[in-house]
Amino acid sequence: MPELPEVETIRRGIVPHIQGKRITRVLVRQPKLRWPVSAELSQALTGQRIDAIQRRAKYLLFCTNTGRMMVHLGMSGSLRIGREETTPHKHDHLDFHFEDGTLLRYRDPRRFGSVFWLPGDASHWLIDNLGTEPLSDAFSGDYLYAQSRARRLAVKLFIMNSRILVGVGNIYANEALHLAGINPTRPAQRIASQRYETLAQCIKQVLADAIEAGGTTLQDHVQEDGSPGYFKQSLNVYGRGGEPCHKCSRRLKEIRLSNRTTVYCVACQT
Repeated sequence: MPELPEVETIRRGIVPHIQGKRITRVLVRQPKLRWPVSAELSQALTGQRIDAIQRRAKYLLFCTNTGRMMVHLGMSGSLRIGREETTPHKHDHLDFHFEDGTLLRYRDPRRFGSVFWLPGDASHWLIDNLGTEPLSDAFSGDYLYAQSRARRLAVKLFIMNSRILVGVGNIYANEALHLAGINPTRPAQRIASQRYETLAQCIKQVLADAIEAGGTTLQDHVQEDGSPGYFKQSLNVYGRGGEPCHKCSRRLKEIRLSNRTTVYCVACQT
């Protein structure tokens, strides 16, 4: 599933092509995604200008003066920029045509994504109770420390809890904890405030580096123009169980935490 850096990469990639432009036509070929595409989407968006494209966790919000379209890419979804004469493929489920001939196309082979229309200032239950954005000023070591008190679950699961912190999926949780030197199995409540400050900075760094590199390519995911991200080349622990640690050369240990692959160095991460 695309994680925060992949979604942010897509957001930055499509902004120059469609922000400030008016939609002239919305074509829904396949409304049956994870949830049905909002029935009012075509009528609501046609004639509207995209004033801004925002991101909340892994959701993209296309803002107009009458409401917002909320898009989640699911496990295999992508947004592609093209021209309106571009021939659609089998899994191209939605087209958004713009006044200058630009086309924004939603592709999703597994149909596990979602597209909702939020009229006016309406919110949505999928984003109502989300936690802090890791790249925002509100996120800090003090925030993590305060949220972790009396929480016995493993710190990796703690930072992946979307009600506490959004967008830190499995890949980047592994990487940030390795960079911070923290064992992913350590109970969240047993980590000192100073170490949480280090972890917060490492989370920010890992996510920023991934965005700069274009996101991590896993399975179907590609950027808005169809090209892959390149951060996968820089992963230090994820997908490297049994291989030497880049810091100390000891073999990395691979376990399962809440049914998620977890890789760490028993020497460097305490």
